[in-house]
This record gives sequence, C-alpha cells and structure tokens, in this order.
Amino acid sequence: MTVNVLLQRVLRENVAAMGEQVVIVATPSPSPPGGVQAPRTPLPDLRGGTDLKLAKDLGDSVLRHQWTVTWIAIALLAVTGSAVGWWLSGRVLRPVHRITATARRLSLSNLHERIALDGPQDELRELADTFDEMLGRLERAADGQRRFAANASHELRTPLAIQRAAIEIGLQDPSPEQVARMRVELLQATARTERLIDGLMILAQGERGPEQSDPVDLADIARDAADQHHRGATDAGVTLALDLHPAPSTGDPVLLTRLAANLIDNAIRHNHPEGSVLIRTSPDSVLTVTNTGPHVPADRVPELFEPFRRLHSPRTGSAQGAGLGLSIVAAIAQSHGAEVHATPNAEGGLTVSVTLPRRTIAHGPGSS
Repeated sequence: MTVNVLLQRVLRENVAAMGEQVVIVATPSPSPPGGVQAPRTPLPDLRGGTDLKLAKDLGDSVLRHQWTVTWIAIALLAVTGSAVGWWLSGRVLRPVHRITATARRLSLSNLHERIALDGPQDELRELADTFDEMLGRLERAADGQRRFAANASHELRTPLAIQRAAIEIGLQDPSPEQVARMRVELLQATARTERLIDGLMILAQGERGPEQSDPVDLADIARDAADQHHRGATDAGVTLALDLHPAPSTGDPVLLTRLAANLIDNAIRHNHPEGSVLIRTSPDSVLTVTNTGPHVPADRVPELFEPFRRLHSPRTGSAQGAGLGLSIVAAIAQSHGAEVHATPNAEGGLTVSVTLPRRTIAHGPGSS
C-alpha cells in the first residue's frame, strides 16, 4: 500500500513536469530606444497536450492495477494468516487442554493416571512432568493413608476382641482363678489399646509440627530419655552406655524427648539378652543410638519407619509393640527439619542417627 501511494505521487510529479514543459507563456520583448518593435517570440506547438493526457491515463491505469493487486494480496494474507494462527494456537494449546482434562478427571480412585506429555522439552512439557510428579506423590500419600487406616483398624480390633472374648467366656461360670486370669488379660489388652492410642496421638502431633521451639541440648534430652528406660533395660538384660557431648539445637523439648525415648525403647526391645545400647551426642547436633540384636537386612530398613511395620511381619502382636516407634521418630524429625539415617550393623542390630539443625551459641564480649 505504501508503494502504491509513492507511485501515485511520482506519477503526479512527472505529469506536472510535462505540463510545465508544454505550456510556455510568451511575454513581449521590450521596445528598443528607436521605437522599433522587436518581433514576437512564436508560441510553441501545443500538440504535446495529447501526450500529457496519454501519460496521465497510463498512470491512472497502473495505479488501479496496483491497488487491485494490493487488495487481493491483503485478502490472501488475511485468510492465510488466520488459518496459520488457528493451526498454531491449536497446536500450542492442545497440551494445556490435555493437562486441564486430566486435572478434572482426578480423584482418589484414579490418582494413577498421568499426563505423559511427549514432544519437545519446552515449558509445557516441564509443566506436565511436574504435574505427573505431584500426582505420584499424592498417590503414595493416599496409599499410605489407606494402609494406615487399615492397620490402625486391625491393631485396635485385636485388643477389643481379646477383651470381648475374656468377658464372654470368663463370666459364664466364673471361678476365682478364672476371674484373676480374665483380669490379667483385660489389663494387658487395655494397656495395648492405650499404647496404640498414645502412639497415634504422638504421631499426629509429630506430623503437625512443634508447638514451640526453644533452645535445647540433645545431651540433656538423651540423658533424660535414658533414665526413663534404665529399669526396662535392666529387666531385659541390656546394658545402656552413654557418650554424651553438648549438642545445641532448637525444637520442642517434649517431642524431642519422645524422639530419643522411642529410639532407646526400640533399641532395647529389638535386642537380645546381655546386649548393649550405645547413646551418643555430638557438637554437630547429632543423636545416635546403636544397639546389638538380630541381623537387619539393608533393603528392609526403610520399611521400619512406616507405621505398623515390623521387621519380620507387618503385624506381630502386642509383645513387639504397636509398630509406631520409628514412624514417630521420622515424623518428629521431619517436623523439626532434621534428617534420619538408619544403617544395619555388621554384627547385628541397627544404628540410627538423627541430625537436627545446629544452634549457634553466641558468645558475649567477655567470653573466651
């Protein structure tokens, strides 16, 4: 279009120039002093006006042709651009529609579905892969919740069944011996239920996170937890050894004490007579509990930190506890930003280390 406007301007200038060359106005020459009139200059031949008209008509014809071609080109470009834009927008937005459709279909029953977007590694592919990873985490979390609910139901049903059987059978024709035996069984079942409920409450509190964060010393916490389990270790024939160094950190003292107590209780429970438990703390804010005991397969170690998981069986009975000890440790550690590592010992037993964020002790101006 700009070319047409420039062409029209050039043609007009050329036609105007041709008109100036054809039309020449004659002016009379001045008379000489003698009074003799000089001859007039003859007017030029005006037949060139025909050439001027032909040039003007040619220019108009060229302009009309140029404008016609221009409008046709604009129409073709508009149609082609619209078609290409529609195709490109569909190609670009198709992955977005796929992601949206997958998100709308998702529920707890089909978390296994994935977008699985193929194509170049661009921003949309990265978004789809991130969404798939999130679905994987949600699926694992949902499966864990289902397993937790099923295992908790089983653990709670067992002591209740024992209590009901003891009451129904023991009270049919009670004798002093039967009453005494039923009393012991009911107390054991009730104690198991209490331990399970207490463990579930501590696990929920640990996952929720600490209600307060105070300066603590892991050495003091480990010493208090060891004192709580000293009698249990003596009854089990297990020796407790302490190697405690100042380990400053921050956290909820109650939850951290429960963490250390669970580690020590687990080390005593899964040990053998005349075994040992070594409790260490280091200035790097690391609490380590090492125990002797049966051999622990390395590939089974991650299972020990799942709720209601035990080494030889998912559920083994009240004698081995509720199976929440190490899962509570993992939950409390995670809520405190700590790391938990468990390593099987070559001679048997397990070494569990908990690394908490280190607290820097500020020294005053007069401190050395």
